[in-house]
This record gives sequence, C-alpha cells and structure tokens, in this order.
Amino acid sequence: MSRRTAHLQLHSAALLVGVSALFGESLNVSASMIVLGRAAFALLALSAICVCLDLRPWRGVSTATAAKLLTTGVALGGHWILFFMAVRTGGVAVATLGFASFPAFTALIERLIFGQRLGRTDSLIVLLVSIGLILVTPSFDLRDGATAGLLWGILSGASYAAIAVANKHFASKVDGLSSCWWQCLAISVALLPWSLPELPEIGFHDWWQLAALGVLCTALAYSLFIASLRHVRTHTAAVVIAMEPIYAIAGAWLIFGSVPTASMLLGGLLILGAVAWAGLKSRN
Repeated sequence: MSRRTAHLQLHSAALLVGVSALFGESLNVSASMIVLGRAAFALLALSAICVCLDLRPWRGVSTATAAKLLTTGVALGGHWILFFMAVRTGGVAVATLGFASFPAFTALIERLIFGQRLGRTDSLIVLLVSIGLILVTPSFDLRDGATAGLLWGILSGASYAAIAVANKHFASKVDGLSSCWWQCLAISVALLPWSLPELPEIGFHDWWQLAALGVLCTALAYSLFIASLRHVRTHTAAVVIAMEPIYAIAGAWLIFGSVPTASMLLGGLLILGAVAWAGLKSRN
C-alpha cells in the first residue's frame, strides 16, 4: 500500500466518524438505542471482517484481558450515549466541538491521577480549549438546549479522555480489531435488556440508518484507521482524526442547514487547533 492510499484511508475514516453525528440527529430513536444499534451492527460487520482475515478475537485472550476489554467496552458505550445525547439536545456542531475538548481532559486526568506534571504545552492546550468552549457556548442559560447539548458534549469528551488514559496505561496485547470486537460485544450485551421495549417501535428508515452507522461509521471506519496506521505515523493520524468535527459540521450545514455562528467558528478553530497541537505533541 502506498502512503497516499494510507492517507486516503485515514481521511475516509475521519469522514465516516464525523458522519456518525449526522445519524444521531436524523434518527428517531433514543440515544441508548442508537448506541445499541451501532454496536450490534458493528459487531456483525467486524465478525465478518475477522472471518475474512482468519482472525478469531477470542483466541488466546485470558479471562483477565477479556474482563478488561469488556469493561472498557461498557465505558465506551457510556461515552457514545453521552455524545448522542449531546447531538440530540444541542445539534451536531456543539456536540462535536464539545467532544473535541478531550485532549484538555486527557492532560488534566494524567496530572490528577498519575501525578504527571502539567507542562507548558499542556497548559496552553487546556487554555485554548477553555477559551474555545466559552466562544462556542450559545448562552450561559442551562435552559437553552444548545448549551445543554454542549455540556453533554463536554462530558462525552471527558469520558473519552478517561478511556484513552486507561487504554494508554493499562493496554492489553490484543490487536485493534479484536479490541473493537470485544467492546462492541460488551455494549450490545449491556444495552440490549434496556432497549428491548423500544425495538418493536423502530421503523425501516431508522433500521437502515442504524445499520449504516454500525457498518460504515464504526466497523469500516475503524478498519480503515487500523490499516492506515501501518503506513502513517501515529501523530499524523491523530491530527487527521481531529478533523472529524469539521466533516460533521460541514455535513450538518449541507444536509440540515445548520449554519454555525461566527463565534462558534472561532471557538471551533481554537479547539481544533489545540487538538491538532496535542496530536503533534504526541510524537515527542
């Protein structure tokens, strides 16, 4: 595979992940049902991919490792629920920009839990994200749905940062596709009992969207991302994936007519600049 093809795969993955927010606004089901559908259809697609690659996700996995993967899967499901609640409450733009604050939370969590010193660069990243979030905030009234959506988005970013820190410090030797398979399994098992009453009410239009969300925006996106990492540096991949909110906001603008304000665009530039900076910093 050429480097150009790898970069194309990486941008395709970022685009597909960004599109997932658009499904969150279009679907007429609860946030927990969106997450269950996403995980279940992704699990089916990943199982097919693993079979084609002669990969068995459960092979050679110890009980302790399986428990760790299932736990992180449940945590990931919680993060997805928070994110889609943000989309449903405040719209695509504020949800994705709120989520994009995760690098600041990553630095703060590592500082608080592991006692790592918050360096000058990390401090500036936190400052940029904070200023960006202030500019993005539609109003300072919690009764404003957009403001509530931004808070849900920030919570989703904080939860994602906690998962990323846990994976960094307690990483297992399981490959990326197998890890994703286990996590989707955990989410599906955990949410199915809660979502059973809602299943008969889901229409065909929502079913195909859930299938597209799971197969394209999750299984395919993650597979493209993993494949690109063999030919693209990790910090480069982090910067490209940071473009996810750009794809999501542009898509919402084109499809739903959701035009971001000038202050939202400025705040978004500060947040995404901090995310890109954090990605470049990861190579050191």
